[in-house]
Amino acid sequence: MRGQDRSWMAIAALAVALIFGTAAQAQTSPNNATPTPDNAVLLTIFFKHDQSRPLSELNAQLEGQGFYKAFPPEGVEVVSWYVMMGIGQVVTLRLPASRLREVNRIIENSAWGAYRTEFYPTYDYKAVGIANHDKAKQ
Repeated sequence: MRGQDRSWMAIAALAVALIFGTAAQAQTSPNNATPTPDNAVLLTIFFKHDQSRPLSELNAQLEGQGFYKAFPPEGVEVVSWYVMMGIGQVVTLRLPASRLREVNRIIENSAWGAYRTEFYPTYDYKAVGIANHDKAKQ
């Protein structure tokens, strides 16, 4: 193999290593991400109680599965957390989109069984909506 061919192969190997190394870093260190206007999503989660079981039993299951220890994860902002009578709990979180999988896994591992869950990822539209309203009034 000629020297120039080896140089191009070395550059290509370095490029592949950088690409895959960066992708692996992004997937394994999402806890360092913080929500910013550029990356934040809102996630509304419906935790629907299993109404066929008493609340004390549900709470014992959640405790045994580590739900309240794991949820919400460190660095994820709780925007609201309400009890919706007849449904269960409704929680809205603000988090970087890169942490969505992490939150989902915590819920899968610690809330399922006591709750059925529904997820509604959204984004903050308030400033745009108000600006459109104000513009329309002029």
